[in-house]
Amino acid sequence: MIALLLRDLRLAIRSGGGFGLGLAFFLILVVLVPFGVGPQSDILSRIAPGILWVGALLACLLSLDRIFALDYEDGSLDLLATAPVPLEGMVAIKALAHWLTTGLPLTLAAPLLGVLLNMPLQNMGWLVLTLGLGTPALSFIGTFGAALTVGIKRGGLLLSLLVLPMYVPTLIFGAEALRRGSEGLEATAPLLLLAGITAGAISLLPFAAAAAIRINIR
Repeated sequence: MIALLLRDLRLAIRSGGGFGLGLAFFLILVVLVPFGVGPQSDILSRIAPGILWVGALLACLLSLDRIFALDYEDGSLDLLATAPVPLEGMVAIKALAHWLTTGLPLTLAAPLLGVLLNMPLQNMGWLVLTLGLGTPALSFIGTFGAALTVGIKRGGLLLSLLVLPMYVPTLIFGAEALRRGSEGLEATAPLLLLAGITAGAISLLPFAAAAAIRINIR
């Protein structure tokens, strides 16, 4: 399992399709927002929680089609499916590798990009907390979507259409927790709901994704 994780990390770093592409997209989005809504600092600071969460969500979406596609093309996925390691564990490792190369770098880079949106420095802790809680759910949900579309030629658009509706609850509670925390309001409820979504995705979706892979490679 550790060897599979290290292999996926090396492939993501070598190809540049993981954290490099996601961070570049995240940066471009945050830089373009002031041009679209104007340079007013009060407006930027008010919409910053939603913009940063939408940017992180879309950046995670960019590399989802690579989770299983390369393994399917070279036949490695068939070998992994018949290996003594449970397929559910392999799926969980794939999702973890996606988070380590996409979600975690986005979480760490978000405070720097928040400065561009005039987010106060005292709110950066809430930004890191909510993204740290929510981005694992994005990776596991995306891995499930990638398993559903593995083997489909040009399935990137279909993958986006499948995954985006499932991302909505994470986006709602993540952005709401960040907004409440930034404004000094009680944020316990959305934080607990966000953590519950992540816990549910980690515990349930590897089984659903493994079942989808078995069907697709049969």
